Amino acid sequence: MDGRELVRSMKVFGSVQGMRAVWSAWRQRRTDAWGLPPRGAERARVPGLAVEAEPAPGGGTVRFARSSLLIRVSSGGTVFWGWDGAEPLPSYALAGEAPDADPRASLEPDTHGGWRIVSERVTVTVSRHGAVELRTPGGVLLRRDLPPRWWEPVAAEDAGPGAGGRTGAVAGDGAGPAADGSAGPAAGGGRWVQRSEVPADARFFGLGGRAAGPRLRDGTYRLWNTDPQRGFGPGDDPLYLTMPVQFVVSDAGTHLAFHDNSWDGRVTLAEGEEGAGSGHDRPGTSEVRMTGGPLRCWVVVGTPARVLHGWAALTGAPALPPSWALGPQHARWGFGSAREVRRVVAGYRERGLPLSALHLDIDHYDGHRVFTVDRERFPDLPGLAEELREQGVRLVSIVDPAVKAEPGDPVYDGGVAVDAFVKDARGQEARGVVWPGECAYPDFTDPAVREWWGGLYEERLRQGFAGVWHDMNEPVSFVPFGEPTLPRSTRHALEGRGGDHREAHNVYGLAMARAGYEGLCRLRPDERPFLFSRSGWAGMQRYGGTWSGDVATGWPGLRASLSLVLGLGLCGVPYSGPDVGGFDGSPSPELFLRWYQLGAWLPLFRTHAAIDAGRREPWEFGPEVLEHARVALAERERLRPYFTTLARLARMTGAPYVRPVWWGTPEDRALRDCEDAFLLGDALLVAPVLTRGADRRAVRLPRGRWYDTATGRAYEGPGQVLLDAPLSRVPVLARAGAVLPVRGEGDELVLEVWAPAAGRTGGGLVVRDTGDGWEPASIERYQSRLVDGRVVVERVTDDGVEEPGPAVRVRGL
Repeated sequence: MDGRELVRSMKVFGSVQGMRAVWSAWRQRRTDAWGLPPRGAERARVPGLAVEAEPAPGGGTVRFARSSLLIRVSSGGTVFWGWDGAEPLPSYALAGEAPDADPRASLEPDTHGGWRIVSERVTVTVSRHGAVELRTPGGVLLRRDLPPRWWEPVAAEDAGPGAGGRTGAVAGDGAGPAADGSAGPAAGGGRWVQRSEVPADARFFGLGGRAAGPRLRDGTYRLWNTDPQRGFGPGDDPLYLTMPVQFVVSDAGTHLAFHDNSWDGRVTLAEGEEGAGSGHDRPGTSEVRMTGGPLRCWVVVGTPARVLHGWAALTGAPALPPSWALGPQHARWGFGSAREVRRVVAGYRERGLPLSALHLDIDHYDGHRVFTVDRERFPDLPGLAEELREQGVRLVSIVDPAVKAEPGDPVYDGGVAVDAFVKDARGQEARGVVWPGECAYPDFTDPAVREWWGGLYEERLRQGFAGVWHDMNEPVSFVPFGEPTLPRSTRHALEGRGGDHREAHNVYGLAMARAGYEGLCRLRPDERPFLFSRSGWAGMQRYGGTWSGDVATGWPGLRASLSLVLGLGLCGVPYSGPDVGGFDGSPSPELFLRWYQLGAWLPLFRTHAAIDAGRREPWEFGPEVLEHARVALAERERLRPYFTTLARLARMTGAPYVRPVWWGTPEDRALRDCEDAFLLGDALLVAPVLTRGADRRAVRLPRGRWYDTATGRAYEGPGQVLLDAPLSRVPVLARAGAVLPVRGEGDELVLEVWAPAAGRTGGGLVVRDTGDGWEPASIERYQSRLVDGRVVVERVTDDGVEEPGPAVRVRGL
């Protein structure tokens, strides 16, 4: 937190709390000084030469002079390897047991003195020095992981020549100390670095929520969930939600690499260059440096759709939001009272604008204390919730993890009774400063604490809330200097294994999401929970979605909003969206409208702003913006059946709603570099306006025929076209042959079909809304074709084809 932000925080919650934040920062520094072991001499180690191999189903173990490598290919083609005895479990990322090994594959000697595993989808080679290569069945290189290097603590009297002839007490091959100067090694292992090479034409994506991108340029990206303490833009890194998940696209194929390690780390990426140096390609490189923890990696290969399907099989199917959560939502820090809530909802209703949910921020709490209500401002919150529900509007509550450390507070007393709060190295309750003042933090890495916390959501349900959004769960502690989180020496249960905040920090938000999701499932077993979280980690899609956090109001923030959603989708989190309009400041009418138009095409469509920011209701920006916003809302509502289908398909297949334009054609290099447009499902290409004053914009098309949905004009891809983008709309194109479910008159389901090109067929999938419970849903498959100038649409069943049940509306002829 810089000086400006500290002043702002003091204005918001008072100078007394501001001074407590200063004291908390000094306490954090002092706590880690005696709570973490000092870094002493270290010895560098590499695997050395291979000694022997022990085959097993799916792979086996290769033993080197100074390390061992477990490597295994699953029946689905997913590859795992772990060094120094690292196994797939325990893991916060995996949804359950590790996938079964492929019984048809095993380690076998190769011709270069190493070993290889040949499977149906991938061939893995282990060199005698410890390099791991992945190739396609045709032998094309996808990824090469070079022999890793570790730095381990040694006693001072033992410091001397290290493994491989290196110095024992080392600064470390350029690795340097841990980011905060603390001791890096975990129990039983030290900090490590893993360098990898990919094809020269490869492009990198992923690493969680990144404001720059979605293509990740050359540079270093930190793996440490962080509240930037201000509105952020494309140049800010890290942010609230980081993941060691790389999505790599090249001519050779697509793969996802996941280093299953929750410690603080850094990933340095460098794109390759074809024909560099005497006509030889310079490969792209990735270097992962972790300050401790296991060195283990998963790789999933295939088409983009197959990769994310395999990733979802490994880390869990995305949670399915209730149907109403696919509609427009409105939030603000600072509604202040039930009267203001009614005024805003009435504003939507009087102007004929649809609204599915309204979110209450921390100002509805009593003294900012979680699981409370300010009875003066909201004297009858359950009554208000029921009144709004009758109008089709749900209430959603913010939930922060920090609990005011005050005896007599029911939540705090309950936590003390079950020993719920994290401790420092001396066994005392670890404290931080957040909105309520001095706070204690539940240890969500303890199953008993998760069960206790999940039961607290009963209070939210009694107040009439239909869903929750988790905030401040990186976790945050306000400080004017140092890291705005708990001391790294803070102790955590880590599912009974024990450890400290260096390992627990990045999974804290994930574990909190699990506690909330499982608690809501127990409390309302007949309803799908609605939960989204600011922070999390790999696998968080099992419990809900996320949002951008406090994106800065401005055109760069608008661009960052799209980057975040696209990048998170490639990490397996399909349901997300930004603070439409930006979190701080006051957007111009044009900026707000363009942000609103983008948000209408994203999974989570929610306006939100800070307490000292301008309004975000569409009518606050003048009649022209209001009318154009009305059009965007109407189109979102018309396409609700399509969003319902995309949500179900994400649950079934792991495919995100919002996809890069190269999704179906990753071999198109020009599309890999396209970052200002996206596919919504397979059928639609959306080209938002991200620059001030633009009324036309260039759009790069994938191959095939595409129709401008506003004019009906057809364009042939691949290639680039220039389309009109007046203030009233953004360019949206439909794929020829696409069959989309849309809402017709009287809310009946209608199939909107875009004419296929001559000699070509098309189609689409439809999953109908079965309500907000757990009712199973079936996929309806439709195909379209052109016969004698007429579009024919048929439903494909196991028994053949039949007439479609819904009405059909043909466009594009």
